[in-house]
Amino acid sequence: MQQLNDFLVLVDSFIGSSGWFPYVLIGTGLFFTVYLKFPQIRYFGFALRVVRGKYDKKEDEGDTSHFQALTTALSGTVGTGNIAGVALAIHIGGPAALFWMLVTAAVGMCTKFVEVTLSHKYREKTADGTMAGGPMYYMKNKMGMGWLAVIFAIATVLSSFGTGSLPQINSISTSVKSTFGVDLWVTGLVLAILLAFVIIGGIKRIAAVTEKLVPGMAVVYFIGAFAVIFYNIGNIIPSFISIFADLFTGSAATGGFLGASIAFAFSKGVGRGLFSNEAGQGSAPIAHASAKGHEPVSEGLVAILEPFIDTIVICTITGLVLLSSGVWKEKHLNEFQYTDLAIVEGTYTDATEQGRIQLYGHISGENPLPLFNGQLTVENGEILDEVDLINARSLAENTKVYSEQGLYTGKIEVVEGRPQRTDITFKGESLLHSAPLTAEAFQRSFFGESGKYIVSIGLLLFAFSTAISWSYYGDRAMTFLFGSKSVIYFRVVYVVAFFLASFTDTTIIWTLSGITIAVMTLPNLLGILLLQKDMKSTVDQFWSDFKKEWPGEKTPE
Repeated sequence: MQQLNDFLVLVDSFIGSSGWFPYVLIGTGLFFTVYLKFPQIRYFGFALRVVRGKYDKKEDEGDTSHFQALTTALSGTVGTGNIAGVALAIHIGGPAALFWMLVTAAVGMCTKFVEVTLSHKYREKTADGTMAGGPMYYMKNKMGMGWLAVIFAIATVLSSFGTGSLPQINSISTSVKSTFGVDLWVTGLVLAILLAFVIIGGIKRIAAVTEKLVPGMAVVYFIGAFAVIFYNIGNIIPSFISIFADLFTGSAATGGFLGASIAFAFSKGVGRGLFSNEAGQGSAPIAHASAKGHEPVSEGLVAILEPFIDTIVICTITGLVLLSSGVWKEKHLNEFQYTDLAIVEGTYTDATEQGRIQLYGHISGENPLPLFNGQLTVENGEILDEVDLINARSLAENTKVYSEQGLYTGKIEVVEGRPQRTDITFKGESLLHSAPLTAEAFQRSFFGESGKYIVSIGLLLFAFSTAISWSYYGDRAMTFLFGSKSVIYFRVVYVVAFFLASFTDTTIIWTLSGITIAVMTLPNLLGILLLQKDMKSTVDQFWSDFKKEWPGEKTPE
């Protein structure tokens, strides 16, 4: 299994995690932003009127309203990335990473507008009477590239498990266990039953649930977030300044944070921003294709709101929580994950400028420190060798080593800085990242330690809603590949896998997900670029028809 995962990591390094991938995503968005004359700005107010149903007609074909399609798509994008992804971006790239998240969201608003419009335009009515759409349909119906559509659909099915199901329930069950002490399988079983009830009802039930769940989970999260922001109100202006101050210089070392280059801030900000709102991936157009409407552009306008809500609003709030609370640059007691841990030869300090330069050279890869190899000697939890531990991009302090029986005494084999025993744990003080960092920040509020419960509940709701939406994306991809009768088999497998993943390791699934996301995104971006003229003529025709149909209405054209 480890060998397979290592192979997938290698493949992912050339596709999803490669340095060129963010440039392709943001470059496509920039092209359409200029080509269509900044529709995300000009059409924003009009989009709000559309989503309220102002221009709806009774004869419009579809399964859901504009608002339901929006909340279904949002439930797929608003997830753990908004809680954990922002924290990871700031942890690696510093405050400036948040700026690049916002920039990519602004660009992503245009990408969403294009891909949703085209997918809605070339959707089909299936044998069971429901609407089916998405990039695979314009690839087949307009571009005549059925083979590319099949590749996209297969990647969508795989991503429904790798993005929407298995890692989500794994995150939920782990969080619920650490916060409330509930066994992993119990959480998995309860939520699997609820998931089955929702998705077996099809898109109409999914839409009915998400239109209530998305606003509800946003309210819960916002209450906790603003409790932190107002509790640390004196730090808000300095937090805003830090986002822009380090933009062209990189973030300097502060506290346990050893600094970040401009490239790190850009790479992580762009990467987390794009994967947070899924602009360009081609997933959200599948949800929007079900919406009632006689004009595809009207649904594309609704999609403009997605990256704005997901990234510009929610991710900004999370970023301000992290920055104003100060937790992002502080060391906290935690159990070290082996993937974040490196044991280096010699001892170092982050209390001096020279020491911080040495340590930053290691974490940035520019000047790595010598990694420890051999037998690590431990007595009553204390490491006796002349080594230091670097965990989560910071110098670890007050480290203790534990076995299942308590403080450990004995030898530990270490190869290239990595302990070779999985039954031994290292605990100490270091930086945090992802969901644990956000949970720590939520405790710096009027709620105190109770703030961590808001993060756990938020993770549960966000991740569960993601699983619901991605079941529909896989559902429509299966319909495209094998017809409507295949959907029930997909739903059964989806629910069973959801339960099993609540108590099993999903590392390989996360890795596979990174690959399938790229395999979805690249054909989709190629498709919308090839259909640029079709898109422009569709938009021009929409405004021409709208002026005739609604002569008294003011348009942004």
